[in-house]
Amino acid sequence: MITKAFEYISKNETRFIKELQGFLRFPSVSTQIARKNDLWQCATWLKNHLENIGLQTQLIGADGHPIVLATAKGRSSKRLIIYGHYDVQPEDPIDQWKFTPFKPVTREGFIYARGATDDKGQLFAHIKGVESLIRTSKQLPCEVIFLIEGEEESGGTTLTEYIRTHKVNLAADAIVISDTTMYDENTPAITYGLRGLVTLEMTVKTASGDLHSGLFGGAVANAATVLAQIISKCVGPNGDIQIPGFYDNVRPLTDWEKENIQGLPQNDDQPFKDTGLKQTFGEAGFSTLERIWARPTFETNSIVGGYTGTGVKPIIPSSATAQISIRLVPDQDPDIIANLVKKHVNFTCPDFASIEIKGPLSATKAVLFDIEDPMIKAGWYALKHGFGADPVYVRCGSTIPVANTFSEELQSPVLLMGFGLDSDGAHAPNERFKIDNLISGAKASAYLIANMQKTRPRGGSRCESEHG
Repeated sequence: MITKAFEYISKNETRFIKELQGFLRFPSVSTQIARKNDLWQCATWLKNHLENIGLQTQLIGADGHPIVLATAKGRSSKRLIIYGHYDVQPEDPIDQWKFTPFKPVTREGFIYARGATDDKGQLFAHIKGVESLIRTSKQLPCEVIFLIEGEEESGGTTLTEYIRTHKVNLAADAIVISDTTMYDENTPAITYGLRGLVTLEMTVKTASGDLHSGLFGGAVANAATVLAQIISKCVGPNGDIQIPGFYDNVRPLTDWEKENIQGLPQNDDQPFKDTGLKQTFGEAGFSTLERIWARPTFETNSIVGGYTGTGVKPIIPSSATAQISIRLVPDQDPDIIANLVKKHVNFTCPDFASIEIKGPLSATKAVLFDIEDPMIKAGWYALKHGFGADPVYVRCGSTIPVANTFSEELQSPVLLMGFGLDSDGAHAPNERFKIDNLISGAKASAYLIANMQKTRPRGGSRCESEHG
């Protein structure tokens, strides 16, 4: 079965590329209201494409950007859910693109377009993997459900609400998400851990309006300066977080994890290649990957205050606002951390200023998945056979909220097997996806589905949440 599927994938590579180009032409930017029709057209195209392959399809969620639901029965009672998203980030800044963002082109083994790697290309690999099995064996070895949303990039709730209200009907042996990356260009990876996230917004006010810096300078407080001083009391000069109680529940890396990181084929500065940074920075006593994967952070995403136009306007800002994102690790609770930050910030705000803190604006817990789970192991072998190399186990510093939703609501293992590369430029100009990874990803997906009957029965998640 799998030999014929692999042959089918290799034989149809040219057609797959052309079809993916058609998928990428839709400017399905979910954050822009003016493009709502583009998202519907993209969802309809995807629905029809899956239907032509042989799946039963429907669009769900008329009020927002629709979910594409597609199902195919299998010979066994096993069930696999494949998640993806067809919405993409805005293409700005357009002047930094070498190619037109929604007119995909292929160059030197890559396909360039907005959404190429995040997430249309990775999702399409799974679609082609399923197609190869249907075309060569008539019926899938197990039931497959595609749940493809159009609100991942805009933080929509349509899919979350659907999962929560239909979780009995969505019981699955595993959920596959390919919205991460390989370890490097030649090494596939299973991502077994994701950091959580909590976001806040804080505004300092010192007067009812901006003041003349000559008439009032030296006699009144500057809101932008006060805000910067407050933030400097949250994070030390070496990157250590100075909020009391912040580190109390941070779960340390296990001995296995430390050995795994040390054994990875890497240079400690590898994640920062081509970033223009002079050197790495962060908590003392931890390697670069340990900081990214297993340590919490406090990041100032933006500070706005005073005059921001062209030229000089010598004023004393009366207000300043900062947006803060805090990455969390296992055993850190988003609400507890948010309250610790609020308490510390209020305490450090001087009497001659006031501060308002909004949030949490978003909150997601960190998650770890058991690499001994049979489905995780099945994913390892699938990547090995699809890419022709032994995968490695990694954690990721980013946050994928839907992974938590699937894990908590369906109590099923979540298999994060990324086909993209860190150098693909997700969210950036000149986003791309390696064509070899499209083909290898399709083979890995087909292999996983073909061997589903060898895994354990459905039921019982082996995910570790923030409680371990």
